[in-house]
Amino acid sequence: MGRQRTLTLVIAGAVVLGAGGAAVAARSGGDRSAAAPRPSAGSVAPERVVLPGKPGDPAVVTDSDKVRPPDAPTYNAIDTTFVQMMIVHHGQAIEMAKLAPERAGDARLRALAARIGAAQAPEMRWMQGWLRDRRLPAGAGHDHGTMPGMQSDADMAALAGLDGAAFDRKFVAMMTAHHRGAIRMAGDVLGGGSDQQLRELANEMAVEQGSEIRRMAQLAIR
Repeated sequence: MGRQRTLTLVIAGAVVLGAGGAAVAARSGGDRSAAAPRPSAGSVAPERVVLPGKPGDPAVVTDSDKVRPPDAPTYNAIDTTFVQMMIVHHGQAIEMAKLAPERAGDARLRALAARIGAAQAPEMRWMQGWLRDRRLPAGAGHDHGTMPGMQSDADMAALAGLDGAAFDRKFVAMMTAHHRGAIRMAGDVLGGGSDQQLRELANEMAVEQGSEIRRMAQLAIR
C-alpha cells in the first residue's frame, strides 16, 4: 500500500511539471499567437499628409505611414539633358513668337504665335523648377546650336527685320523646323527617360507642337 501511494504521488508530480513546462513554452514562443502584441487603446493615429498631384491633377490626402520614399532617384541623365536643353529651345520659340504681334501680316498667324508663347512659357518655368528642386545646373556645357530645330543667330536676326507676308513665310518655315526638332527631343526622353512627370510633359509637348505644325500648314501662307 505504501509503495502504491508513493507511485501515485510521483505520477501526479510529473503531470504538474508537464503542465508547467507547457506554460513556459507558451511564454517563450511555443504559442506565438498568444504572445502577439496588440495595439494599445491609447495609440496615436498616423498623421495626414498632402501629396502634390501631377500637372493638372489635384493633390491627394493620405496617411503618413502609407508614404514611402523612392528607393532610387526618379530621373536619369537623359531627363536632365532634355530639361537643360529644352529650356533654351523653348526660349527661342518664345522669342520668335514675341515678334509676331508687330510684324505678322496674317491675323491667324498672330493668334497662333500667341498660343505658342502662352503654352511654352509655363512649360519653361516648370522645367526650371524641375532643375532647382534637384539642385541641378541650368546648363552643363551643351552645344545649343546642335539641338534639333534650333535656328541660327543669322536667321533670328533676319526674321526680326521682316514684316508682313515676308515675315509670315519665314516665321512658318522657322517655327515648323523648330517644332519638329522639339518633337525629336521629346522622343528621346520618352524612349529613355525615367521621370514619369517629365515623360508626361514631353508627350503633351509633342502632341501640342504636332498640332501647331499642322495648323501652320493649313494657313497656306505664301
